[in-house]
Amino acid sequence: MSIRRLPEHLVNRIAAGEVVERPASALKELVENAIDAGAERITIRLNDGGIGRIEVIDDGCGMAPTDMALALERHATSKLPTDDIDHVATMGFRGEALPSIASVARLTLESRVRGADGWSRVIDNGAIVGDGPAALPPGTRVLVEALFERVPARRKFLRSGRSEYAACLDVVRRLAMARPEIVFTMEHDGRRVLAALQAEDRPARVAALTDRALKDNSVAIDLEREGFVLGGVAGLPTFHRGVADHQYLFVNGRPVKDRLLIGAIRGAYAEMMPRDRHAVVALFLDVPSDQVDVNVHPAKTEVRFRDPALVRGLIVSGLRRALDAAGHRVAHRAPAEALAMFTAEPAVDRLHGDSWRGFPPANRSLNETPAFAGVTDGGVGGVHHAFHDRRPTFFAPPPQARGEPAWAPPPETGAHPLGVARGQVAKTYIVAEAEDGLVIVDQHAAHERLVLERMRAALAGGRVAAQALLIPEVVEMEEPACDRLDARHEELAELGLELERFGPRAMLVRATPALLGDGDPSGLVRDLADELAAFDEALSLRERLDAVAGTMACHGSVRAGRVLSVAEMNALLREMEATPRSGQCNHGRPTWVKLALSDVEKLFGRR
Repeated sequence: MSIRRLPEHLVNRIAAGEVVERPASALKELVENAIDAGAERITIRLNDGGIGRIEVIDDGCGMAPTDMALALERHATSKLPTDDIDHVATMGFRGEALPSIASVARLTLESRVRGADGWSRVIDNGAIVGDGPAALPPGTRVLVEALFERVPARRKFLRSGRSEYAACLDVVRRLAMARPEIVFTMEHDGRRVLAALQAEDRPARVAALTDRALKDNSVAIDLEREGFVLGGVAGLPTFHRGVADHQYLFVNGRPVKDRLLIGAIRGAYAEMMPRDRHAVVALFLDVPSDQVDVNVHPAKTEVRFRDPALVRGLIVSGLRRALDAAGHRVAHRAPAEALAMFTAEPAVDRLHGDSWRGFPPANRSLNETPAFAGVTDGGVGGVHHAFHDRRPTFFAPPPQARGEPAWAPPPETGAHPLGVARGQVAKTYIVAEAEDGLVIVDQHAAHERLVLERMRAALAGGRVAAQALLIPEVVEMEEPACDRLDARHEELAELGLELERFGPRAMLVRATPALLGDGDPSGLVRDLADELAAFDEALSLRERLDAVAGTMACHGSVRAGRVLSVAEMNALLREMEATPRSGQCNHGRPTWVKLALSDVEKLFGRR
């Protein structure tokens, strides 16, 4: 078979397949061009997620008519003044974006240099259909219409307008983070989405584009090593999300998605947050141009470092140093119930020797005091009564483990595989005595599994019972997250979560699953939005419901740090014995471990 040159229009369509995968990739190229043109204000208008229309207006340097003609030719660029491709300081340089977009859409390019007249050129799927003067302020306006309309093989693979809009919004958000000195405005279907983000510092811009709470729950990153500079914002370990979509990485001002950088973030937060949670970070890495190759991917979303070990070490050490400096800061205040547990022990009355809490008063005999069966606050069962020291003292009494009066005899250990509760350690672990050893239960992990199994059983029966909120709660989120929840509101209602759209960027929670009790509707809804973003397309309806039920169960379970009564601890143990798969939580971690009596005896040298 002989070799032939491909026609120009086919070459452009092949290039478009590399650069223009969807509306978001076309928008990315156009906004990057505006940034490289020195724009101070960039306005973006979309229709139908960019499928119907993409318009980008900037106040940059503009182009003369001759430059506009060259810009629409392949491999023509102003961003590479010399042949040194290794020292590129702009967002793009290939010179393929405009001709590639023009080959699969109707492209209108208008531009004006300050002090000169404006000019316009219109190209319809590779053919020039208009060329002449245009009236516009200094800068450039690019209009893309009917993307892939004449390429049905490409258009049929586009997703819905809402999904494409979410991808476009993510592109603009990342570019706006990279350039906090530029004012960005974005509209979709005539409605303003980003309301003129003003020029501001980097932490304020990141918080405005991600989560307003991040500003108060983050630390600043600032580290320099061997010419590499790392800056940015990192959320506290307790300020985490359900998926890794809230990690933004930039290399020399260019948004990238790099496995090395993501792995470094995971390593920096190791042992500081649950394995199924992800940090919220925005890292800006500035490196010498000869130390990084940005020409790895046609869309320039991937990079390759000459010394990857140095980069990884810089990120890990920079994040850990900043997080260590944060000290004991946490992202969320402890709930009122937990704060109420930190009550001071009453001191002995120096004149009358009043009794300490947990001991019989002076005018009561020991026989009148109920026996103590279990300790819920760090002690062990069978607390012995002590005689009171009636001597005056000027010192506060030592801390005492508070016991709980037992009006019924404790159950026999031999009748239950998981034993009988004897106490609680660190307000997280239940200590139970079994017939043949010691059982330690993670109360949160165990209850999480129990709640999930209850929800599955209720769902198999038709529908999970809902508990209406006395006052519906408004949860503000990003618009794509609200779209995902709104599209699945019927499925969520089957699980007892009743949601209602409350404007473009908020959801109204009217009811929550009764099994969850008094939980945190806001945190639950945010995590569900993250789960749907990660798994919505890949899972079937039943699998999605099961994944959502797991997220709900995690929010509705007993948290670590909650003090349980002896009755509550025993009830949890009994339900675990009767529930299948209760040996591990929803994330695969064990819910309980057992230390055999023989092992305990070995620890004390009895064997």
